[in-house]
Amino acid sequence: MDLGREIADWPVGTASVAVVDADGVIDLIDDGNVHRAASITKVLTALTVLDATEEGVVSLDDPVGPPGSTLRHLLAHASGYAFEEDRALAPPGTRRIYSNRGIDVAAGHLERRTGRSFENDLHDRVLDLLSMTSTALDGSPAHGAHVGIRDLAILARELLQPTLLLPRVVDQVSTLAFPGLAGVLPGFGRQQNNDWGLGCEIRDHKTPHWTAAGNSPRTFGHFGQSASFMWVDPEAHLACVSLCDTDFGPWAVEVWPRLSQKVLETYGHGSGSAAGSDSGSDSGSDSGSSSGSSSGSSQRDRADSASS
Repeated sequence: MDLGREIADWPVGTASVAVVDADGVIDLIDDGNVHRAASITKVLTALTVLDATEEGVVSLDDPVGPPGSTLRHLLAHASGYAFEEDRALAPPGTRRIYSNRGIDVAAGHLERRTGRSFENDLHDRVLDLLSMTSTALDGSPAHGAHVGIRDLAILARELLQPTLLLPRVVDQVSTLAFPGLAGVLPGFGRQQNNDWGLGCEIRDHKTPHWTAAGNSPRTFGHFGQSASFMWVDPEAHLACVSLCDTDFGPWAVEVWPRLSQKVLETYGHGSGSAAGSDSGSDSGSDSGSSSGSSSGSSQRDRADSASS
C-alpha cells in the first residue's frame, strides 16, 4: 500500500497518517508537524478521568452536571447538556447530545477533587505515562490538545492492546454506555442508535459514518473539527490515525472511509500483507511501542491490585 498515493488527492496542505497494529506502527507518513487534535482531546480527557476513578479520587456515580446527571453521563454525552452551554436540552440518559460543555465539566470535577490543574493529571495519568512528548493541552479539555502523528499512533496502539493504561479504563472508553440512545453524530446526521462509550464513539452499524463499511461494529475512536481522526478496530487488530492542516468538511466524509477500507484490505487480520508495505514511506516502527517502562510497571501493579 502506498499511503502517499492514497492521500494525494486530499484537498489539504499537509497531512500525516499512521497505521498501527499491536506491535506498533506498520505504515506512516509524517509531515513533521504538530496539529490540532480538536475533539480527539476528549479521548485523552476521558482516559485521565477514568484513571482517577480507579484510584477512588472521583466516582462515575458522582452527581455532576445537570440535575440527575453523573460523571458517567458526562463522559458518554448522555447528560443532556447542550453543545457548549450549561443549558440542559433533555433529561440525563434519554438522548445522546454531543457536548463540549459536558467534557469540560467532567474535567473540572476532577480538578476540584484534586485541587490541582487538570493538565497536571492529564500529563501524570496519560501523556507522560505513554511518552507522548509532542502532545500538550492548550485550552479546553474537550478540544484543546495539539499532537503529532507519532504520539497519536502511540495512543492508538495502547487502546488496541493496553500495556500501560489500565485495561479496565480502556474497556470503559470503548464499551457502550447507556444503550439505545438516539442522537446526532456531528457531520454525519441523526443516528437511531448513536452509540458511545465513556469517551469514544462506537461504530456499531451507523450509516453514514467516517470509518469504512469494512470496519467492524466494535470499532471505536473519535474525529475532530481539525480533520483529525483515530479509529481502533479490535476485530481487525488494527488502528489508523490521521492529522492535517485543513478543517473537517465534505472532503473528509468522502476520503476517510476510502482510506480506511484500503487500510483494512491491506493490513487487516488475515490479509497476509501486514509486513509487506510497498509505500516507501517512513515506517517509524518504534513510535507505537516506546513508552516509559518504569511508569508502566506502576500501572500494571495497580491493575493487578484492582483485580484481586
